[in-house]
Amino acid sequence: MLLMLTVLTAKADSPLGQGGKQLNFGLGFANYGIPITGSFQYGVHRDMSVEAELSWANRNVKYNKDKYYRRNTFGIVGRFNYHFNTILNIPSNFDLYAGANVGFRIVNYPYDYYGNRTSGLGLGLQVGGRYYFNDQFGINLEFAGGRAVTAGKIGISIRF
Repeated sequence: MLLMLTVLTAKADSPLGQGGKQLNFGLGFANYGIPITGSFQYGVHRDMSVEAELSWANRNVKYNKDKYYRRNTFGIVGRFNYHFNTILNIPSNFDLYAGANVGFRIVNYPYDYYGNRTSGLGLGLQVGGRYYFNDQFGINLEFAGGRAVTAGKIGISIRF
């Protein structure tokens, strides 16, 4: 009972908070290359945020025996995250979150490519964390799964 009361009345601040805004930039890791990602995140509640993310990656891929082509992959993803700072009483310079995403991945191929085409709508999940050095600047690490997102990423976060 005492533990439940402590969790429910915890005074830890949310890292983003309602109305908070943040830009995130990073490098991802995925089977289609090393994506460059950028996103805008907005706090819709003390412990919840929505995010719009864009990503791009290119990679040389072998096809037709000795031919190579440059494959460009673009991602447009909407994300929802729940931030666990309040219920876990985590200090505000840390941010532990998990959520769901929906997005679209667009892959460009040459006209004579005969392989699997992976453009399309995708759903996924993510879990990640951030450490803020001060009120505006932090680093982040995230792992994700789903068709339209990178498998993970590392980067920076800038609150304003």
